[in-house]
Amino acid sequence: MIDLLMTPLEHAFFLRALAAAIIVGTVCAVVGTYVVLKGLAFIGDAISHAAFPGVVVAFLVHGPYLLGAGVAAVATALSIGVVSRRARIRTDTAIGVLFAGTFALGIFLFSTINGYVADLFSFLFGYLLSTSVDDLISLTILAGLVLGAVAVLWKELLYATFDPLGASASGLRVDWLESIFLALVALTIVISLQAVGIILVVAMLVTPAATAQLLVVRFGRMMALAIAVGIASSVVGLYLSYWVDAASGATIVLVETGAFLGALALGPRTGLLGRRRPAAVAEAQAQQA
Repeated sequence: MIDLLMTPLEHAFFLRALAAAIIVGTVCAVVGTYVVLKGLAFIGDAISHAAFPGVVVAFLVHGPYLLGAGVAAVATALSIGVVSRRARIRTDTAIGVLFAGTFALGIFLFSTINGYVADLFSFLFGYLLSTSVDDLISLTILAGLVLGAVAVLWKELLYATFDPLGASASGLRVDWLESIFLALVALTIVISLQAVGIILVVAMLVTPAATAQLLVVRFGRMMALAIAVGIASSVVGLYLSYWVDAASGATIVLVETGAFLGALALGPRTGLLGRRRPAAVAEAQAQQA
């Protein structure tokens, strides 16, 4: 058993992937907690697909992929807020329009490239085990920016999440906070692209926080548990992918999904523990009587 745990650590590529997985799991859980509470799970899928044209443009001009993805993702995220407010339409409607348009642009640009492009396909499915030192440095910088912004705006984001009308009445610029939040979601998605790719990134953003929501009520505990689930699932999934020689991103997401289903089946509100508690209370009352 010890050999199974220690042998992968002898490889430099696995250590880099492990560090990247922990970074991604942490950032996704922090931002994902707000996303789940705001009911904006769909936005993760939309912005991840919107990053694809930025990746293709970066490939065409031989620029950094993460920079291209970041510019496209942040621009789309901010556009969602602007379009929603200016057109006075629901946020999910604006997301649907921009999501389809930007991803179609990415497919159009991709179709103009002759031949098989492995680098671009890796962004669709993730390439965690191919993480380089430069990739790890870029991820660390982006993660620091996102977590730093959340730490600075912790109270404001929390207030605007639970009571946007009250936050606006108290003088907070809720529209600015919404734009900042969307930008943070976009950067988080860019960070996650390397781990699980465009197709699965929404799971990294939503599933740990959704799992925590099934188990706890308080916001702080929910975020802490989401971080624990995100990190643990990333580490376990990475080890499993190494042992069975499977795609690391898909394996991580499957582990997270398993954790969610376990919480759903056994949790205090939706599972067996929730059913046993009323029964135990009734039995205790009957004994007292």
